[in-house]
Amino acid sequence: MIENNGSDADGPLEEGALTLTDSRTGADYRLDIEHGAVRAAGLGQVRANSEDPGLAAYDPAFKNTAACISRITYIDGDKGILRYRGYPIEQLAEGASYLDIAWLILNGELPTPAESASWRAEITGLQAVPDPLPRMLDGFNEDGHPMAMFIALLSGLGAQHPDSKNVTDAGCRAFHIKRLIGAAPTLAAMTYRRGKGLAPVAPDEDLSFPANFLRMVFGEDAHIDPTLERAMDVLFILHADHEQNCSTSAMRGVGSSHADPYSSAAAASAALYGPLHGGANEAVLKMLTEIGSKDRVNDFLKEVKSGSRRLMGFGHRVYKSYDPRAKIIKRTAYEVFEVTGRNPKIDIALELERIALQEDYFIRRRLYPNVDFYSGIIYEALGFPVGLFPVLFAVPRMSGWLAQWQEMLEDPEQKIARPKQLYLGYDERPVPAG
Repeated sequence: MIENNGSDADGPLEEGALTLTDSRTGADYRLDIEHGAVRAAGLGQVRANSEDPGLAAYDPAFKNTAACISRITYIDGDKGILRYRGYPIEQLAEGASYLDIAWLILNGELPTPAESASWRAEITGLQAVPDPLPRMLDGFNEDGHPMAMFIALLSGLGAQHPDSKNVTDAGCRAFHIKRLIGAAPTLAAMTYRRGKGLAPVAPDEDLSFPANFLRMVFGEDAHIDPTLERAMDVLFILHADHEQNCSTSAMRGVGSSHADPYSSAAAASAALYGPLHGGANEAVLKMLTEIGSKDRVNDFLKEVKSGSRRLMGFGHRVYKSYDPRAKIIKRTAYEVFEVTGRNPKIDIALELERIALQEDYFIRRRLYPNVDFYSGIIYEALGFPVGLFPVLFAVPRMSGWLAQWQEMLEDPEQKIARPKQLYLGYDERPVPAG
């Protein structure tokens, strides 16, 4: 039995206590409620007998377990809310730059004009990478996956900075945070150009963060249209952080052992590499290609409802309403098409969305477009190959990973990550003779 001892029965309970009665023993236990949660360690006092190690919480995939206290990103999945440090994503995407958002995520406040200028100068001054890194790419086939190369390059860059292991030194951390944010687009562009058999392009410190990235990808002579530059900035802002997702949890988990930030970021990138995380927009494009035309959408959705096909880009682990990032990306797509020409896949996507938002089957399941549904269409219109999509995700998420990593290191309650398990294997048994 669980008794609610909170004082506000009609609203969310921030403080109070739970009283638990163990049906095995009849004993009562009190668990304090802090910030809408109970400490799992408190369950350890619930014991059936003196030999019992204590009760544990079983939560595969961490669906209802808070592993940390954070002040960076807030999400309300039911209401479709996403905020960085309290600021609505819609407002931030309207006029801010990615580098200003990176500062906000890391420092808690938007930068002043002087801070913004200094921050930009520091980041752009750290974009170039040492000679050994381009030579590392020679070990990869040109058809190697860009994300595999990106992960290797992150580790290689870390090898150039042995002092980065001093993670308890705030000044050292600050430098390598800037180094990683600055170098991430350079490494990403190198992976693209390796796939094309082209030499890397050195960064241009006079260009904006997104314009410099596009130039390093497509070449020194590439014309960077201001609309596409802004679209890239918006995409970077929308992907900067997203609370305790798989890759961020990997960043925190590896970082909890006091691994250097390059190794931790490589681990986070490896988590992002998975098709259920950073590769989801590639799956959306594949789905749209298979559908082929707007006229075939109804037939495809019949297959979805029968269980024989999956509807990619709809639904989300957190959002049970329309992903606020998807709304912004959808609007940005039209701005991009004014420059690149209309991607015909958008018509298929719009028809999928139109039907899904009005049919009871999808409404009851709360299947709404997520950030991956339209982002791949924009990336394709910009000329990026689908294999680069997870790398394009990792570039802006670097600031979020590092903010979470820094927050974890500065939290005295955060120890090395070590989840419990429920052992259901054999009890002790002898090795067979002979």
